Formats: sequence, structure tokens, C-alpha cells
Amino acid sequence: MIRIVLIMAAALALVACGTTGSHEIGSTNDPLKPADAKTPRRPANDLPARSVLDAMPDFTGIGPLRFGMSAEQMRKAWGAPLHGEAPVNDSQACYYLRPSRDKYDLLFMVEGDRFVRVDVKTAEKTAPGGGRVGMDIIELRKLYDGRIKASPNFYDSAATDLRVTPSQPENALLLFEANEKDIVTSWRVGKPQQVNYVEGCG
Repeated sequence: MIRIVLIMAAALALVACGTTGSHEIGSTNDPLKPADAKTPRRPANDLPARSVLDAMPDFTGIGPLRFGMSAEQMRKAWGAPLHGEAPVNDSQACYYLRPSRDKYDLLFMVEGDRFVRVDVKTAEKTAPGGGRVGMDIIELRKLYDGRIKASPNFYDSAATDLRVTPSQPENALLLFEANEKDIVTSWRVGKPQQVNYVEGCG
């Protein structure tokens, strides 16, 4: 009987020691250790898969950005880094902000400290009404039935500019550029005056 009692006492002592040891600082069950301590931190400019970068432009802006916003308002509303700076001492300057530091297929034009235009050179973005880079002019005409006005490109007479007016009265314009094979290579949307600039801010 005494032997049984001693064995039970020793087993209880071992359980108590194991429970205490599991809460030592640095153990896997340590409540003081951050849950994600072993998870590498995201780089400052790394965004989750679903983010503002997935936003599609329309006749009023893109995502949380509305045409007419100041550059400061754009940076706050976007919620992620926007790269690019206004020229010094020129409040009326035209320049671009871009969501990705090393990519230039999505650009936001700012002029006079107002957001005025979105430039797109990737098939990943859909224009208002469904147009995309890579489509041909026939497809565009089907999408924008009766709303397209075609004209020769300013620099290349074999290429074509196709201007689309909104279905609802808005102070905005959508313009597709198609190459000599009638394939869309880029498009832009925004305030009509700036959309009609042929060299971006140049």
C-alpha cells in the first residue's frame, strides 16, 4: 500500500513540473511570446493579394481616388505608397504618381495639385464599359456601340485613337490607343482636357 502511494505521489510531481515548464519564456506555449514571432514581417511596400491595387478605373476615378482630389488627399485615401513627387515651386505642375515603384503600366496624373487622369498599359485593368489592352477595334465598337469617335494617332497615322464619351453626362473622357494592327496598346480616362494630352505631361 505504501509503495502504491509513493508511486502516485511521484507521478503527480512529474505532471506538476511539466505544467510549469510549458510556460517558461520562449516555449511554444508561452503566453508572453507574440503569436506571429516566427512569421516574417511584410516589406513596407508589399500589399496583400486583395487591395487597392485590384481597383478598376471608372469615369470618376479609381478605387478610393476621385478625380479632383489633391495629391495629399490621394495619398491618404489610397492607403498604400504612391511614388512620385511634384516639381519644386510649381503649384500648377503636371506629374504622375504610381502605385508600384518599378512599374509604369498604371499611372495617376496630377496637374495643378488635382488628380485628373489614369493611364493604363496592362490587360489586367478593365476600362469603364469593358475595354482592355489586347482587344481589337471591332471588339471595342461592339462594347461601346455608337459612342466611339475614331481619329488617326497624333504621331502615327497608321495607328488609331478611339474616344469614348460616358453613357451618362459626366465631365470625363475615355481614350483607347490602337496600333497599326488595330490592337489596343493603352488607354486612359479622366478629365477631357488632360486625356487629350498626347505626350502625358510632356
